[in-house]
Amino acid sequence: MIMEPLHHHILLMKLLFVCLLGTGDGARILAPFFLPVKSHFMMTDAIIRELVKRGHEVTFITPLSLAKENLGPNYREILLPKYDTWADISAMMKTKSALDMIDMSKLTHMRLAQHIGIKSTDFALAHSEVQELIYAKDKKGKFDLLLVEQFHNEGALMLGYIYEIPAITIATFAYANYFSQVFGFVNPLSYVPNVFLSCTDRMSLWERLENVVISTAEDVVREVSYYPQQDAVIRKHFSSLLPRVPTVKQLEQNISVILLNSYMPLTSPRPMTQNMISVGGLHILPPKPLPEHIKNYLDSAEHGAIYFSLGSQVRSADMPMEKLQIFLEVFASLKQRVLWKFEDDQLPNLPDNVKVEKWLPQADILAHPNVKVFIAHGGLFGMQEAVYHAVPVLGMPFYFDQDINIKAGQAAGYAIGLDYRTISKDQLKSALHALLTDPKYQANMMKASRIFRDRPLGAMDTAMYWINYVVEHRGAPHLVAAGVHLPWYQFYLLDISAIILAISLLPILTLYAVSRNIKSFREIRALKKVAKTE
Repeated sequence: MIMEPLHHHILLMKLLFVCLLGTGDGARILAPFFLPVKSHFMMTDAIIRELVKRGHEVTFITPLSLAKENLGPNYREILLPKYDTWADISAMMKTKSALDMIDMSKLTHMRLAQHIGIKSTDFALAHSEVQELIYAKDKKGKFDLLLVEQFHNEGALMLGYIYEIPAITIATFAYANYFSQVFGFVNPLSYVPNVFLSCTDRMSLWERLENVVISTAEDVVREVSYYPQQDAVIRKHFSSLLPRVPTVKQLEQNISVILLNSYMPLTSPRPMTQNMISVGGLHILPPKPLPEHIKNYLDSAEHGAIYFSLGSQVRSADMPMEKLQIFLEVFASLKQRVLWKFEDDQLPNLPDNVKVEKWLPQADILAHPNVKVFIAHGGLFGMQEAVYHAVPVLGMPFYFDQDINIKAGQAAGYAIGLDYRTISKDQLKSALHALLTDPKYQANMMKASRIFRDRPLGAMDTAMYWINYVVEHRGAPHLVAAGVHLPWYQFYLLDISAIILAISLLPILTLYAVSRNIKSFREIRALKKVAKTE
């Protein structure tokens, strides 16, 4: 009886809080997003739309236009020519498609991400309209906030530096090992896996060893190779403007808040600083009506349906025929219908229960009650949508964070992972049968969905609150951990370790020196005795 009024008061406070988020004068936000990877813009575009909707003025620098959406007078767009990331990767790695990346080492994936970031940053900063922003004379007071992606495009932070405005970064992935140095906390590698590895927070001895090796290698590569290259890009575009150009490390100290594309239970518990804000799933909207032919196809799926998509970068159409045949034969043996995102016009020998489309509204499809299984590559946005709509996952990871996302789903009991390279008809059929008939997968996914949805404030409202907060306070240095400003040897307490080691070794060295002196003294006495007897 006492809790009921309290519950109503909490709800009223939440509603009032959300209403207040949209009030006040609109800020002028500069949002340079250079990386031309479509999936990353699912989160970015959602934030840009919401900012404009709430009355902020946004100058969006992007390779993927929103102009067709007619967002209104508060929206200005600088459209970048598209830097072809996959052509660059193919030339470097001699790959024919994204499918080939499955055989690359973890360190190669890491270096590729850094390479793409450096190239896209240089490419964007050289654009004529970006150059106009760089060399504009009336910078003071023109913008209130810099909003930029936290994905190897640190050169964009220079725009915040020259316009003298605070910065918020957006991580379209859940976590990265290097956040430790950027945001000033020690990352416990004993239970926080590197995003490039395929393990959970419950690591074996060898997995912990691999985690330490890969994470150390990433830190070293970032220090000796990546930072100097990104610094060179910054000097190239800003040295004629400034007598002294700051380094990337110095620019990172101006980051007030980072918005992370993460939330429980998809990301395991770990230490984070106060300016690291989890807003995973903010791109997920209430489902829109499906196209009529898709709606009819799913509505009439008497035994349910399976949705199959490998995302925006990995193309099912690039699979060799022997792989396609495995899927086609297994699908033909099912009583469920299959809706498959397939990028070519035709797929030979298509079973009657399989429908292919070049493009499909994924989140809206996953919201359909007849969709029982999602065959996916394990990209973070797709996994969030699957968890939000409680659809168990059959995962085939290919690169970057996909493996660790599928492993997390397996550990939580709502996903089954298969290796695309070795997949067989028996494996595929067995995995689908388990997901469709064993109630534990649906039960575990329902549990995960409840956790993911249960928040004190919605993901988008949380993001808007912190953006408004940084604007209101003209930056948030009070949220930035002191570790950001420490040199590496102090950050990791190596100077203290050296002192402790010296103090520990001092008695041993003293004893050693004394024993040598005693030994020498005895030897001298012995020689003197011998000399006397002679």
